[in-house]
Formats: sequence, C-alpha cells, structure tokens
Amino acid sequence: MCGIAGLYYPAMPKPVDPARIRAMADAQAHRGPDGAGVWTAPGVGLGHRRLAIIDVAGSPQPMASADGALTITYNGEVYNFAAVRAELEAGGAVFQTAGDTEVLLQAWEAWGPAMLPRLNGMFAFAIHDARRQCLFLARDRLGVKPLHYVVLADGALAFSSELKGLLAHPLLRREPDIRAVEDYLAFGYVPDDACLVAGVCKLPAGHAMLIERGRPIPLPQRWWDVDFTQRATGSARDLAAELQSMLRDAVVSRMVSDVPLGAFLSGGVDSSAVVALMSEASRGAVRTCTIGFDEAGHDERRYASDIATRFATSHRERVVAPDDFALIDRLVDAFDEPFADASALATYRVCELAREDVTVALSGDGADEAFAGYRRYKFQAAEERVRNLLPPVLRQRVFGGIGRHYPKADWAPRPLRAKTTLLALAQDSAEAYAGSVGVTTPALRAALFTDAAKRALAGHRAEDRYVRSMRDAPARDALDRAQYADLQHWLPGDILTKADRTSMAVGLEAREPLLDYRLVEFAARLPARMRLRGGQGKWLLKKSLERYLPNDILYRPKMGFVTPISAWFRGPLAEEAAALARSRVLTGSGWFDPAAIAKVAEDHRSGRAEYGRTLWQLVMLDRAMTRLFG
Repeated sequence: MCGIAGLYYPAMPKPVDPARIRAMADAQAHRGPDGAGVWTAPGVGLGHRRLAIIDVAGSPQPMASADGALTITYNGEVYNFAAVRAELEAGGAVFQTAGDTEVLLQAWEAWGPAMLPRLNGMFAFAIHDARRQCLFLARDRLGVKPLHYVVLADGALAFSSELKGLLAHPLLRREPDIRAVEDYLAFGYVPDDACLVAGVCKLPAGHAMLIERGRPIPLPQRWWDVDFTQRATGSARDLAAELQSMLRDAVVSRMVSDVPLGAFLSGGVDSSAVVALMSEASRGAVRTCTIGFDEAGHDERRYASDIATRFATSHRERVVAPDDFALIDRLVDAFDEPFADASALATYRVCELAREDVTVALSGDGADEAFAGYRRYKFQAAEERVRNLLPPVLRQRVFGGIGRHYPKADWAPRPLRAKTTLLALAQDSAEAYAGSVGVTTPALRAALFTDAAKRALAGHRAEDRYVRSMRDAPARDALDRAQYADLQHWLPGDILTKADRTSMAVGLEAREPLLDYRLVEFAARLPARMRLRGGQGKWLLKKSLERYLPNDILYRPKMGFVTPISAWFRGPLAEEAAALARSRVLTGSGWFDPAAIAKVAEDHRSGRAEYGRTLWQLVMLDRAMTRLFG
C-alpha cells in the first residue's frame, strides 16, 4: 500500500517544482516507508511513497510506460492483475515488470477509462497521458483507498491520498467548513462528500475524473454502482453453495503477496470466516492476532482463541486497557479530519500488533453492510412493518403525538427506547433511518450551535444525504434502501476510513475480502429474507459458513470493539470535557455556544444525561481543528 500525490495544470503547462511534489508525498511517509519517487514534466508532477508488497524490487513509482508517454502513481492492489495482464498480452502488450502497476499503464493504453470495470481490487491512482494531454484520476468501487483533491489559487489541481499531503502545499487555504462540522457532529465522521477544510473534495467511491488540458475541470463521473433492483432465484442451499465458492475465491485472491501476510481475528463471524478460508488455502499456519480487553463483557479473546486452535493458526494476542485515551493525539494525526468512532483506538492497536509480524493483514470488514449484519437493519425492518399498516397522516398524529410526550431514555437499550421508536414510526422510512445512524441529534446540534453557525449552514442538514440516497436508491424495499445508503456513506466514511488510516499509520496493508465487489453485487441480489430472517442478520452468509464455523461463533450476539468513553467523561476525562467550553478553537470559531457545551459536560458527568459520544466528538473536533487551523 502506498501514498500518492501530484499537481496538474489544466489551463497551461506551468513549471512544477519537484521539491513541492516531494513535500506532498513525504507528508504521507507512513503510508510508504519502503521507497519514494518524484516525476515532473511541464504542467504536471507526480509523487509516490511505497509500501512494497508485490514485485518488491521491480516496480518503483511513479512508473512510466516504455515510450515515456504514460506515467502513473498508484495506491492499492489489483487482485486480478494476472488475468488482466494475460488479456493484454494476448493483444500484443509486452511487460517489463512483474507487478500490477504496469498492468494499469498497459490497460489505460489499451482501453482508456473503460479499463476500470475490468479491475477487481482496491485502488486510487493518477495516470498522466502526454499524448492525450490529460490526467486521469480513479478510485475503487467501494472506496477502500482514499483520494483527496483541490483546485489551488494558481489553477493547479492538487491531489493526495490523505489530506495532510494537500496541507503540505503552501497555496492551500486553511479555512474550516461549517457544513462539514454539522455532518461530523451528526455521524461521527466527515462523509466522503464533505471535508473539514473548505474547498477540498474527496473523489467518491466508484468514480473517476478525466482532466483534459485546455478544458474546465469536470465533475467526477460514476463508473460503478450497486444495484438492489434484481433478485436472485434458486434455493437457499444452491445460493449458499454459490456464495461459499465466491467467498473462497475472494479470500484466495487476496493472499497473493511477496511479503509476510496474516489476518485480524476478533472471534466474530466475519474475521473467523476469513481465517477459516485462509487456512483452507494455505500450506502453512496462518498468522493471526487479537486484541483483548480487561473487561469481561467486552473481551472476545476466548472465541478468537477457539478459532485459532480450530484452524491451527500461529496466534498472538495482546490485552489493552480500556483507558487507552493516550492514543487520542496519535489518532488525530492519523485521520487529519475529526473521527469519533471510538473503536479506532482498538483498531489502531490491533494493526500495531499485526505489523510486528506481517506487512499485509486480511480483515472481516464489509460483511455487515453487504449482508445486513447490523442490528439497526432489524429495527428498521420491524418499524417498516408497522408503517405499512397505517397511512402516513395517521402515523404522524398517533405515534408523533405520543412520542413527543414520552419520557426520554437514551441510556436504555434500543428496544426499550420507546420515545425513539415512536418518533421513528411517525416518520417515513428514509427520515427515520437517517436519524438512526446518527450520533448527535439535530436538536442537540441546534443547542450547541450559535445563531451565527445556523445562519452559515444556510439550511444544510447532515441527514439529507441519507434521505436522498434512500429515496433515489436502485432498490425494491426498505432494507435495500438502508443498505444502499450505508454503502454510499457509512462504509467509505467510517469503516473504510478507519481501516485505511489506522493500518497505514503503522505501515500495514489491510485487505477486505468480504468487500470483493462480486460478493457485494451477489448480496444485493439476494431476497431480503436471505439477508435478514427471524431477526438474524447475514442469514445466508452464516448458512454458507456452517461447514467451517461452530454455532457459538456463527449465532452468538455481535460484540465488536467497545470503548468505555462514557465512563471516561465521568472519570479521568471529566475535566477535559469541562474544558471544552473554554476551547479557544471551538468557542473562538463563533460556531459553538460555551454555555451549551458546559451544560452537556456537566449533565453527563453528574449522570443526569448520557452525552458520552457527543463529548468524544467534541474532544476530537477540538483537537483536529487545533491541528488544522491553529
């Protein structure tokens, strides 16, 4: 895995200083500790930091074609590169290297932008074509690898894997975007269609841009989308067998590596499935690692150990304390933008542990989004059944009226939060689901924001992107729409950002076989009852794994990484929470009401309310804004 950066002048070929490109690439040295390269020509410069995985000695970057007309800087892995190479060779292409980078160059030469559907992998790359006088930027289907870009004051388009690469350019104006703050407070991450630094964009997942000299910079164009409108036919047994074959192929294709390879093992269904399939395909013991907690209710080491024993892996584990908030500043540096998914602390630690033994690690990320594994899908389905029984006007009057007067109980488990459920039933499916994926409610955001912030937002509401995605989704039912919206927003914005930044921070390549696009497309075609049945998410996926995994792994309640942030803000971080009301950055921006922040901190500390996640958001926002804007 790597870090890329570059500049392109679309209006005219202005000179590019190699030192500037080098600074942008070196700001991401953690992504590529094994090598560095810079290439410039009139009007263009490409930079690269390399983490060598395939063809370790033979594929330095930026890489030029044999005739020098094409140059690429590339971050990622194309898992089917051998098949694409064979197709190109059949057409007369001659290769000088053994890796996948040259395959991308030759694919562009042969097919241009039509190369993208032929690729199965995770990638973000830039190809400069001197003959066509253009720069081509592309990102993989699901957004596993990041790509940021911005148009600078001198007309150059600058791009970089991480925001910090753009920040290394002196012409980037560092001004915060209040809309991104609204989005972040709503979801706990800055979505892929926003950025905390005003003017900076992220190339969306499954999109590409062709920037041609002498023409205006175009909008990104979608080259892939997932379609939930089709339905697979066949018995559950036949579909499970097909799924099993696809899972096996997805895992095996991601085991190609010229450096040590292993896997994360949490003891849950998804990582256990990946380890099982890796063990089936491997000649030797698979290297696995697990992070445990010294709180029994959050510790999955027993299950991970059972799987490690079952498949005779070379297993390592490490216990981390739940008060690991010393990592905060390291995470702020790794993510650039504020990121409030507290499981990032544990994810960073497991990446750190894995990197001691391997350079590549396979994970179980993505199955919950593709196969409907989250509990919120179960709640959404149950609520939708009730919605279908009553006309909207009656639902709004009955459930809305009762819900507004029902006592609030955010501390209770979701099934017992009658107020939340009643208000959700009064809304349509899209509005209700958009609210369910949030962290800080619109009402609490409104209390925290000043009147000046509300005016600056000019009606922008974070949840609207979810509502639009669900209403416009290529889908048949409410479950389809919820999953589609999560694949558009939650997956690239939270899950994959977390995986990329925490792994790259320690120079580790993380691969997600359960996000093979063929699996995602297969899952989208499954009837809803084969994704979610009897309150059981990932139903067919679990059926397909019964020959590999025991029932106490397949059907036990999902745990996941849990960080006790609420307890922190009533204990060791209580003073830090109180200090937020005096923050030079937060209150100095004019966007936050100090009295409202102080009340949130005190109400949480005293136990009058549950605001742990909101306080964690504010702490991470304060530190990120301090780092970005001083």
